[in-house]
Amino acid sequence: MKRSIYIISVLLVFLSCEDALIEEPKAIVSEKFYNTAGDLETAVNAIIAPLRSNNCFGSLYPWQTEIYSDFQLGRGSYAVLNNYQGLDNTNIARVGSMWNEFYLAIRNANLVIANAPDATKASEADIIRYTSEARFLRAFSYAAIIPYFGKLPLRTESNISATEIPLSSSEEIYSLIFEDLEYAEQYLPDNPSVAGRPTKWAAKTALAHIYFLRGDYQEAVNKSEEIINSNQFSLVGVETVDDWQKLFGPTLISTTEEIFYIKNSKESGWFFVDFLHHPSDPYYNGGGLFACYMDTELLSERWNGWDQKDLRKGLYYEWEFGLGPNTQLNNKFMDTERIGNGANDYPFYRYADVLLIYAESVGRVNNNASTEAIEKLNMVHRRAYGKDPNQPSDVDFTTDDFPDLQSFVDVVVMERGYETIYEGGKRWLDLLRLGRDYTKNTIKKVHGKDIAEKHFLWPIPTSEIDLNDAIDESEQNPGY
Repeated sequence: MKRSIYIISVLLVFLSCEDALIEEPKAIVSEKFYNTAGDLETAVNAIIAPLRSNNCFGSLYPWQTEIYSDFQLGRGSYAVLNNYQGLDNTNIARVGSMWNEFYLAIRNANLVIANAPDATKASEADIIRYTSEARFLRAFSYAAIIPYFGKLPLRTESNISATEIPLSSSEEIYSLIFEDLEYAEQYLPDNPSVAGRPTKWAAKTALAHIYFLRGDYQEAVNKSEEIINSNQFSLVGVETVDDWQKLFGPTLISTTEEIFYIKNSKESGWFFVDFLHHPSDPYYNGGGLFACYMDTELLSERWNGWDQKDLRKGLYYEWEFGLGPNTQLNNKFMDTERIGNGANDYPFYRYADVLLIYAESVGRVNNNASTEAIEKLNMVHRRAYGKDPNQPSDVDFTTDDFPDLQSFVDVVVMERGYETIYEGGKRWLDLLRLGRDYTKNTIKKVHGKDIAEKHFLWPIPTSEIDLNDAIDESEQNPGY
C-alpha cells in the first residue's frame, strides 16, 4: 500500500495549560505530513492518545492488572478476576479492546520512526528527538502487554504495511524493547520539554524495571544506580495521610519524584479514578463505580499484617456499599472538584520505584542485605511513616533485622506492594517475577483461591487470529 494513503488520526494529548499539550483532532495524509518539527510533535502526540484512552491506561489496563493482586478485590463484572480461573467473555472483550489501543499506539510510533528521517523542514536535532520519543513509547507499549500475552505480533516500521505478521516470542519482543529503550536513553533529553514527554531518565527507569522483572539484577542495579547518582529526583515529603495529595493530587503539574507519568487534566480526566470511589463518598464529587476495593476480613492476611501507623494504609477508608461492613475504598487518587473524570496523573515510574528496585537488586547481586541496600529501603519506609526520607529514624530497618538475604527480599517485596498500589499493576508483576509457584502460594494464602494455569496469560484476541493469516488458532494461549 502506498505511503500516500496512510491516514493517521491525531489527538494532541494534554489540554490548555502552558505545561501541558493541547488536544486537537486532525486528519493527516502521511506524504504531506512529517515534514516540520510541529508535524513530528503532533505525530508523537498521536502515539500517546490511544494509551490515554479509557480502553487502555485510562481505565481498562489498571482495572485488570490491579484486581489480580493480593491487595484488592473486584466488584461486579470484575469480581470474576478474583476467582483466578482466567477471563470470562466480558473481560476477554476488554482485553481485546486494550490490544487494539496498544497496537494503534505502536502503529503510530512506527509511522514516526519510518517517516521522521525524511522530514524536509525539521532539524536533525528535532528528527532525533521525536524519533527517540516514538521509540520510547513503542517500547513502553510492548513492555506493558508482553507479560500478559507471552507472545505478540512484532509490528515495526519495517513491516508497517503488512497485514499478516506471525506471533513472536517474548525474547524477540524484548529484543526490540531493549533496542528502542537504549536508543531513547542515548538521545532523549535530561528534562521534558513539556510535562509528560519521556526523558532519558524515563528510558533508564524502564530499562531498570524490565531488567528487574526478568531477573537480570546486575543490569537493574546498573540502571537504577545511574538514576540515583544523577541527583535529579527526590522523594516528596509526607507527614500526614492528607499529604499524599502532594504526590498524587489532581492539581499537580509535576513533582520531584516524577519520572514518567501518563498525564491527565481536568478537562480530559482519568476514568480509573471513577473506579475507586462510591457516588456518595466525599472524595470524588458525586461519581464513582466503586469496583475495586479491600475487604479487611476476606483479605485479613494483608490487612492485619500492615502496620496501622503506615500512612499508606491510611489511604483506605471504610465505606459500606452492600458487600458487608468490612469494605474499604482507597483515596490515593481522588478529585473532589472533578468536572468529568479525575484530573490525577497515572504515575507509572517514580523515584520510589527506583529506590526499591535498587535495594532488592543490589541485595541479590551481593547476596546480602548491605548497608546501602537497607538505606534505599529505609528512605521509602521512613516517608511512609511521615519521617524525613533522608534522615535516620526510629522506624529504620537495620542489618540485625535480616539474618539472611531472603528475609531482606521478603521485606522489600512487601514494601513495593504497599508503595505501588494502583501504579502499573506492579504488585502482580512482582508476584509473576518471583515465579508461578510463589504467585500461587501467595494467592492461596491471602485469597484462599487456587490459580488456574490459564489465568497467567490473556488470550490473543480472536479478531487478530481471524484477520491475520500468519497466526493459527492452535497458537492461542492455553485454556482459551
